[in-house]
Amino acid sequence: MNWTAALLVALALLGAATALGFVLRARSGRVVVASGGTDASTAAAALGVEAAAFGERATLVQFSTALCSRCPGTARQLGALAAETEGVRHLEIDLTDEPELAARFAVLQTPTTLVYDGAGRQRARIGGPPRIEELARLLDSLTRRTRVQH
Repeated sequence: MNWTAALLVALALLGAATALGFVLRARSGRVVVASGGTDASTAAAALGVEAAAFGERATLVQFSTALCSRCPGTARQLGALAAETEGVRHLEIDLTDEPELAARFAVLQTPTTLVYDGAGRQRARIGGPPRIEELARLLDSLTRRTRVQH
């Protein structure tokens, strides 16, 4: 292979990797609307928690691991959002010792957050640290809360 062809191949690979990186970054943290589940007790049982751990209006289930550098910050953000929204709870589940949960919920990265409504139906999935404004709007629609914009 001559040097010109090798250089063109290297530049093409670099361009493809850069484009893929931009696409993945743009998708990270986005709220992806989903639907599924039957009730809070079924969802709680699948997660290995008590149904009472679920919020009255919504539940933010965060999957983390011990080595996740972004998980503590995400937990603080989700905890604060849940604390300021009546009837919303935040649950953090460490997948370090529970890989079967990662497989059951198709968790490919941490943090991953699932949003359940008050009835226990999955309403959204977020891969990576969530975009808090998007998540707050979703919670507002689930809890029928209105916020004053500053």
